[in-house]
Amino acid sequence: MAVSAADNVPSFIAAQLTHLLSHFRFTLKVEQMWSGDKYNSGPFDRFTLLIPFCLDFIKWDVIYNVECPTVAPDVIFGPEDEDFHPFHMSSDDGTQASNCLSDWNYRDPARLLSLVQFLRDQYVLYQRKRVGKVDDDRLKFEISTILSREGIEMHMSSVAEKPEEVKFAVPLLDMNINKMVPSCPWRYPQKIHLQVVYPVGRKYTSAPSAPRLKLVSSSELKALFSIDDVKLPPWLDGMCLAEYLPNLEEYLEKQVSEAVSLIDLRRQFIEALAIQLGRPVEADPVFCRKATFLSATGVFTFLVHFLIPTQFPKQQPAIMLQSSQHFNSQMAPLKSRSIADYPWSPRWEPLLMAERIYEFLADEALNFKRQCSEGQLQ
Repeated sequence: MAVSAADNVPSFIAAQLTHLLSHFRFTLKVEQMWSGDKYNSGPFDRFTLLIPFCLDFIKWDVIYNVECPTVAPDVIFGPEDEDFHPFHMSSDDGTQASNCLSDWNYRDPARLLSLVQFLRDQYVLYQRKRVGKVDDDRLKFEISTILSREGIEMHMSSVAEKPEEVKFAVPLLDMNINKMVPSCPWRYPQKIHLQVVYPVGRKYTSAPSAPRLKLVSSSELKALFSIDDVKLPPWLDGMCLAEYLPNLEEYLEKQVSEAVSLIDLRRQFIEALAIQLGRPVEADPVFCRKATFLSATGVFTFLVHFLIPTQFPKQQPAIMLQSSQHFNSQMAPLKSRSIADYPWSPRWEPLLMAERIYEFLADEALNFKRQCSEGQLQ
């Protein structure tokens, strides 16, 4: 995302914010920007950042003073973090907190990035210390067994009128999914996390109940592999997280490897369709999830869209026809319903799949042409 002075943002703030959004190791969002004057008519020198943390977002307000650009911005944390004092904490590597602000240079576009990175790292330590102080025997045991895993984040939730609970975000799979996908378009490394939520209790029981478990991934990963299709292994009585994770990771690794192998099957299917329908006018070159062909019956020309699921060939593609000659009142081309009632078997070879679809389309195209001509579609 680029922020320009044309957006009523001072040039030095625009440069720092653009650099932050482009280079931060997680995907940040700017929720809003506003001016410091009471009419909100002056330069926008303050904004709210949404910063990913523990599979959620934390909100921080960054307050510059456009009249004093040499002064470092203030950062206002959320109301539930009134005990978070990042400049009175020491980080794991002993970095001095004052280094971020003591030599602030507003002309350096990387300064805001350094500040936000430092503050987020301190926030991770702050939440870990909060969780470590919870008087809960089970939580203390769980933390002692998994704390050595790299990248774990924890969050203590103590909202009024709700039971206290601790949330863990556990990164899974020590594998580079990006490198497994040829011509991978993803900018950031794709990760799968296990969200684990424990209610806070006071006493240890011999058979504590299972925590709430949920797999979480980025939306980009759905082009390859949907975690919604993954059935989590059962949590057995007396099990702890350190025992649960190895089986889960082994199962997920097989699922991801299979998902990558299915790309080739989808590509073979599209190539088989091309033998029958000609070269596609458009196709997904990486994940092979979509393909569009131009076809004709007599003088009637139409497009054939194929939407291929990640579970292909277990799940059949959806087909949609689009006229090149008929339009509705909004001048949008007429389209058919999504078609799934055509001859199909996941056991067929791609060539046979394509042949049977081609035969089906010969009849379906005539029906579609008639519906377009009679105005049955909108």
